[in-house]
Amino acid sequence: MKKLILVTSPPACGKTFISKQLAKSLDHVVYLDKDTLIPLSKQIFAVAHQPYDRSSIFFEKYIRDLEYRVVLDLAMEALEYDDIVLINAPFTREIRDLPYINTLRGELKKKGAELVVIWVDTKPEICHQRMIDRASDRDMWKLNHWDEYILGVNFEAPTNLRLPDQPDSLLIFHNSSQEEFETSMKEIVAQLEAAVADRPEPIRTQY
Repeated sequence: MKKLILVTSPPACGKTFISKQLAKSLDHVVYLDKDTLIPLSKQIFAVAHQPYDRSSIFFEKYIRDLEYRVVLDLAMEALEYDDIVLINAPFTREIRDLPYINTLRGELKKKGAELVVIWVDTKPEICHQRMIDRASDRDMWKLNHWDEYILGVNFEAPTNLRLPDQPDSLLIFHNSSQEEFETSMKEIVAQLEAAVADRPEPIRTQY
């Protein structure tokens, strides 16, 4: 069965590193990162004469949802050509929105594909330190208002996305230590490879 994999988590949980390592470890995979769209988003800010601020009302109204729509459109197209498409993006609201997820699952079913959500589980204090260490401009507001910011972050896995007839519908990638990372990487890669290998071969017409 073809798979669309969403690697999701709050910021600084290690999502990007894990996404890239998973993509390198899997066969027949297309890797997409929503951050690749940031130069286009910056141009929208510039054309609109707005300061570049991904926490702003302007970003929320005109750019955020568009970024997600574009990266999903790219993923849907890529599924026509390969078995696995992996998207590295937070999907912070989307994975808590069951109607949204069910609609996505329906679109994937038309392509002979299933949705896999990989939730990166990392302790908040480790996320805080990683955010400090990476010193990204996108994190400045979060770091300067940490107590306010952390109150609005949900670190709980979206367990309502788990389907009884699809074992890999929700996978938890534990990432609060190197040992957790190595164990989760090995287990999840093995599970995904087994699920994709179970896809029936297409019927070939003889000419």
